[in-house]
Amino acid sequence: MKTRHYWVLMLSILIMVSCNKKEDGTLEVEVYETSASGNKLKKVTEFAKQGNAVEIKIVPEEEFQTITGFGGAFTESSAYLLNQLGKENRQKIIDAYFSEDGANYSLTRTHMNSCDFSISNYSYSPVEGDKALEHFSIKEDQDDLIPMIKEAMAASKHGFKIFASPWTAAPWMKDNNNWVGGKLLPEYYDTWALFFSKYVDAYKAEGIDIWGFTVENEPLGNGNNWESMHFTPKEMTDFVQNHLGPKLEADGKGNLKILGYDQNREHLKEWVDEMFRDEASSKYFAGTAIHWYASTFEVFPEELQYAHKKAPDKLLIQSEACVDAEIPVWQDDAWYWEKEATDWGWEWAPEEDKHLHPKYAPVNRYARDIIGCLNNWVDGWVDWNMVLDTKGGPNWFKNWCIAPVIVDPEKDEVYFTPLFYTMAHFSKYIRPGAVKIGIENSDRTLLITAAKNPDGSIAVVVFNQDKEEMHFQLSLGELKKVISIDAQAIQTIIVQPN
Repeated sequence: MKTRHYWVLMLSILIMVSCNKKEDGTLEVEVYETSASGNKLKKVTEFAKQGNAVEIKIVPEEEFQTITGFGGAFTESSAYLLNQLGKENRQKIIDAYFSEDGANYSLTRTHMNSCDFSISNYSYSPVEGDKALEHFSIKEDQDDLIPMIKEAMAASKHGFKIFASPWTAAPWMKDNNNWVGGKLLPEYYDTWALFFSKYVDAYKAEGIDIWGFTVENEPLGNGNNWESMHFTPKEMTDFVQNHLGPKLEADGKGNLKILGYDQNREHLKEWVDEMFRDEASSKYFAGTAIHWYASTFEVFPEELQYAHKKAPDKLLIQSEACVDAEIPVWQDDAWYWEKEATDWGWEWAPEEDKHLHPKYAPVNRYARDIIGCLNNWVDGWVDWNMVLDTKGGPNWFKNWCIAPVIVDPEKDEVYFTPLFYTMAHFSKYIRPGAVKIGIENSDRTLLITAAKNPDGSIAVVVFNQDKEEMHFQLSLGELKKVISIDAQAIQTIIVQPN
């Protein structure tokens, strides 16, 4: 009897403590912070005292888009570099990106045929005139890309989606017979549709399921620099409606996601107007893919809102972004928080567009863009290369860029830049199937977004761009919590379900 009374007493105390937690009005949260001062996804439990605090209110009853995922791209360059590293560092990178303890990437991209971040030009259909693609082969991917993807799959507890993008068809299918520029000849439209179907089968044979495609990377071209193939909005829509969509459907692959466009946001209106011009064209498009290179400073919210309103039930996925036209800075976290980096437009944009390409802090651009995208109906955000070397390559065109993870293969060294942790603030804590929810924010200085996960937890991401610490009161219903955020810092705040 004494034992029974003891456990009844203990249960009563636990119930009282639980009730007091609710009655004292404190919102129970876990806070993780990455900052210019050196925090890297650090769990923060103590907050500085403050005066007036910014009011931030979570509004879960306001629901927006369902999240598809966050992640990066499998490129030949990244996979090639992993092959140069020792076993320990190779696994360290794979786990950092894909394990549950790491960034837990859930949405990824890869290229079909070669791209600028390949070691050389190549095609899976190398034999000229092979309209039936009898010589189709993905052997070019078997030494690097496929092993990298398989290792990522092994490290991922919940799996991830892969969509593939072609930069160009083989030159023999094009009107200019060149890797760069030109258009797909109409006589090869059916062959090119077959190419997508064969790609899915070839990767399936390797144990890799493809979730979907973008029809063409950057159909408007890239200044005739590296692999490209041009489509107008009507040409791409007609190809999907009359060739690609029906072919995948006929081959039992109608569940694959086809994303149209796949270039910069400033042209979104004309593309979605054509893609979703009627029921027949809309049928095969699962959504639209976008890039940020028109400006890594401006989100283009009007264009994003327009795209959503035009096709509210379709996906809207940021399929590529990176700090381009820069050589990576090695082992210097401070640089990634400083307003020193530039992009291609700093030198090359037309004068009337220069204001869209200012100097910027790389962390700021990632954090600002992802938050801005989520707050304007974007449901997925995919970074470009996962791994590059200290020169920003390798790639055949010498188109140097920065990745979240930089390696020195000669020394077998790895550098996780602040961009890696910035990505993880979203990918690790906002999971596929989460629903973007409302936020009321009394201070525009703090950039904020929030999503409710399938398990009921709420992830609130806060970015403080200022060089001064800030304080805010986060509330959910009657529950409140005062939190301080470091200067130049990003936080993910997890609110557990009741």
